Amino acid sequence: MNLSQQIFPETLRTLAAGSISSSYAGVGTPLKYPGRIYYLVNQTDVLLTFSWDGINDHFVVPAGSYILIDVTSNKTTNGGSFAIEELTRTYVKGSPTTGSVYLASFYGVNNAQNY
Repeated sequence: MNLSQQIFPETLRTLAAGSISSSYAGVGTPLKYPGRIYYLVNQTDVLLTFSWDGINDHFVVPAGSYILIDVTSNKTTNGGSFAIEELTRTYVKGSPTTGSVYLASFYGVNNAQNY
């Protein structure tokens, strides 16, 4: 039984301060694959609010900070695992004057199966 696993990055998503306002704006495109690691960096000058549905506030990230969600850090090889659903899109709102938001997502490949 081959239990090898690999991780691959999706394309980096970004949104500049000038495109962020008091209404939710998408940070790049939705995830193409279920996310195993989700790394979002706020390099703007203000605290920003984020959403995964573009309607409800889900979390905030202070200026110059980040959030790292590693949903597979405690995964076992004989059980299921968590993932951020494919096609999930991240939205942001706030009133920054400088900087950008960056989103990196990583997906897993288990025995040549993409998910």
